[in-house]
Amino acid sequence: QAQLVESGGGLVQPGGSLRLSCTASGSISDINTMGWYRQPPGKQRELVATMTSGGSTNYADSVKGRFTISRDNAKNTVYLQMNNLNAEDTALYYCNLEQYRWYGSPARTSWGQGTQVTVSS
Repeated sequence: QAQLVESGGGLVQPGGSLRLSCTASGSISDINTMGWYRQPPGKQRELVATMTSGGSTNYADSVKGRFTISRDNAKNTVYLQMNNLNAEDTALYYCNLEQYRWYGSPARTSWGQGTQVTVSS
């Protein structure tokens, strides 16, 4: 049902910054989590950061202190501000949405198409 559209990826130098955006369309449950995952070349997809509809956040240890996730619930949009980027951040970044019928229920998962982030000098 939900469709996620990502933007903001690109090529940056080490130490640079990027801001990713993801907007969800369709009917979205009030109880949900939006976030970002990434898949480096030749590796599996991994969690980057998530934020619940209640405002709770979760970050991978590798991005704590450098990345900041935020949401605009009125726009059904989630952002990822990425600072002090390094080569290890190079990956295809995917937006994720998990919707819940009620607290503690199984999640219904949606994925964006991915946006490429390349960090290179």
